[in-house]
Amino acid sequence: MRTRTRTRPRPTLAVAVLTAALALSAGCAAGPDATAPAKPRTIKAVPGCGAGSWTDPADLSPGRAPARCAKGAPAPAPLGKRRTLTVATGTLSAEYVAPLRLALAKGEFRKEGLDVRLKVLPTPDALPLLAKGDVDVLWAAPEAAVVNGVNGGFDIRWVAGNFSPDPKSRSGLWVRLKNGQDASSVPLKGATLGTMIGKGSVIMYPMDRAFAAHGAALDSVTFQQLGSADVLTALTDGGVDSAWLLDPVWRQVDGTKQYAFLGGQPQGEPLGGALYGPNLLQKDPDAGVAFLRAYIRTVNTYFAGDYKADRAFVAELAGLLKVDPKILASVPPLRMDWEIRKGTTDRLQKTYRDAGVTKGAPLPEAKLVDRDLYAEAVGHRP
Repeated sequence: MRTRTRTRPRPTLAVAVLTAALALSAGCAAGPDATAPAKPRTIKAVPGCGAGSWTDPADLSPGRAPARCAKGAPAPAPLGKRRTLTVATGTLSAEYVAPLRLALAKGEFRKEGLDVRLKVLPTPDALPLLAKGDVDVLWAAPEAAVVNGVNGGFDIRWVAGNFSPDPKSRSGLWVRLKNGQDASSVPLKGATLGTMIGKGSVIMYPMDRAFAAHGAALDSVTFQQLGSADVLTALTDGGVDSAWLLDPVWRQVDGTKQYAFLGGQPQGEPLGGALYGPNLLQKDPDAGVAFLRAYIRTVNTYFAGDYKADRAFVAELAGLLKVDPKILASVPPLRMDWEIRKGTTDRLQKTYRDAGVTKGAPLPEAKLVDRDLYAEAVGHRP
C-alpha cells in the first residue's frame, strides 16, 4: 500500500464571476479549512480492479476502451458511520443519469453506508449550494458557470466522468444539404444554428470542432436558441441551416439524403459527471470515495458493455427513468466512463473564452479536476 497527501490550491477571490450571486457564495464558501492539507490517504489494491481499471489520461484515441473492473468490483467498504449525501442533477430522466438511478434502486450506495438523495436543480442554482456545502455532489458538467465559479473562489472539482458516445451514435450537429452538397463539402460560415443549448454548455466544444472542420468559426455562426420541441422543426422547415440534435431526435433525419451528420461529442472523451465541493473534497473524503466506489461498481456490473442488448434490462432502466423503452432502445448505448481525459478542461475553456462566456486567465487543470478519488476507489497507485 502507499500513502498520498491531498492538498488543495488556494482559491482566487479577486476574479469576477458571471453573476453577483456566484461571487457572494464563493466568499461565504471559502473558509479557513479550504486550503488546509488533508490527512495522507492509504491506497490499497482493490480485488477485481486490475490494470484495466485505469487508462492513461493522455490517451485521447477515439477507440480507447473505457476503464473496467470485474463485475461487482470494487466491493463495498462500508463507512463506520452512515452519511446522508444530497446529489443535485438537472434531470432524472436522461440516460446519463441511469447509473445513479440504478445504484439507488439496487442499494449500491446503501452498501457503502450512504443514504443518497437526488435533487433536481439546474447547474447555475446548484453551484452556490455545492460551494457552501448544502449540496454534496453535482451530477452535471464543467460548464462555463463552473469555471467562473472556481475562478471566483469556489472549491469545486470535477472528480469523475460519465460517458462518451457510442461510435454508432449520431447525436450532434446536423445540416440541411442544398444543391447537391454532401457532408464533406457543405460550408458553414454564416450559417444559422438551431439549438436548445446555451453558449456556456460543454457542448460548445464539439460544436466548435465540427464548425472548424467546415471552415467556420463560432463567431461566424448565428445561434438561434429554441425549445427542445422546436429544434428539429426549424431544421426541416428551413428556419435554420443546421441544428444540434440530441437522442433520440436525430433518428428522424438519419438516413435521409436531405440532411448530413457532421459530428458530435468526441468519442472516448467524457464531458461531464460528478463534481464535488468542500464537503467531499475536504471534510469527508472517505464519503467521497465511497460514493464513487458505488458508482463505479454499478458501471462495472450493469453498464460494462452493450447493456441495451438485454431487453429486460432496457425495460428496467426505462421504468427508472420514466421513459418509453422503445425510445430508449432506439439509440445506441452510452459508453459509461468514470475517467477524465487530460486536457479536456483546457479545450473547454478555450471554447468558452472564444464564445465570451468566461472571464479571467485560463485555469490550470489541477484547479478544475481531481482524479485522486476515483483512482483510490479502484486501487490505482500513481
